[in-house]
Amino acid sequence: MTIRVGVIGAGIMGADHIRNLSTTIGGAEVTYVADLDVDRAAAAAPPSARITTDPSELINSSEVDAVVVASHDSTHSGLVLECFEAMTPVLCEKPLAPTLMESLEVVAADADIVAATGVSLLSLGFMRRFDPGYVALRNAVQSKAQGDPLMVHCISRNASSVPGATSESAITNSAIHELDIIPWLLDSPITEVSWQAGRSTPRAGTALQDPSFMTIRTADGTLTTLELFLNAQYGYTTRCEVVSELGTAALRDSSLLDVEQQGIRQSSIPADWRPRFADAYRLQLQAWISALAMGETPSLAGAQDGLHAALVAQAMIQSLHSSGAYTKVSYS
Repeated sequence: MTIRVGVIGAGIMGADHIRNLSTTIGGAEVTYVADLDVDRAAAAAPPSARITTDPSELINSSEVDAVVVASHDSTHSGLVLECFEAMTPVLCEKPLAPTLMESLEVVAADADIVAATGVSLLSLGFMRRFDPGYVALRNAVQSKAQGDPLMVHCISRNASSVPGATSESAITNSAIHELDIIPWLLDSPITEVSWQAGRSTPRAGTALQDPSFMTIRTADGTLTTLELFLNAQYGYTTRCEVVSELGTAALRDSSLLDVEQQGIRQSSIPADWRPRFADAYRLQLQAWISALAMGETPSLAGAQDGLHAALVAQAMIQSLHSSGAYTKVSYS
């Protein structure tokens, strides 16, 4: 069975999804692409796909079996709710929504559908859960071969922030990955967070404190540190080390190419996150398409995962506005 997919958003992330669905994902066909920029949509879409500037036209088309939402964060909740109204399965890029209230609205609507049909229509694009490195790290932690985890150290650096980035959006759009992956790695929910910042790079602008430093405590007592630097200039890197009672386990640095010549070792660093997580995006999309084709529930993150990340992000933003005070996370 071929799943006909409509993709909303033909920017960097949407274009990558279109390319993957058209070339590397078995059982998928991109039949519709929506973007406010019709030329951008046409450039990203396969020749046979329809083009529109109206996402509602795509969602309600008889030529679409499932929808990928890869448009601006501010559009996520509204488009997901439209997919619910059309009873169309949807894979929404993270975050579920930029605000907690919007996330709660989506989760409530998802719960209504599950109550009526027994099945959720929503999958959420926390792709690190499919990254081979993070999967291996989680397996190492869960095996307890090195004893119980004691601390986790994370570093996430980008070459440059997106236009208009703020300290708040750095949490809801970038740090949100760690806010999801840490409880997934440790199998323990986040209970308390703190946000700190020191000197800020002049490239960050006035609304963004960059870099920032966050601490995350989970219910099992493990303390996680996160350095988030969105304007590091040199490229994209992400690191994660789990310190346990008897040893450590860590992800390798991402490198496109290592060259050794004349007594010098050089590494090529990717400009953004896409090369580093290419396998994760591909594996996530294939898991989603295969599950839909088989009539099964996709193994991706879901509505509750998006809500939990949003609740932690809200607590982190509260800490940001409270001079870094430790802030409890409430799931009730």
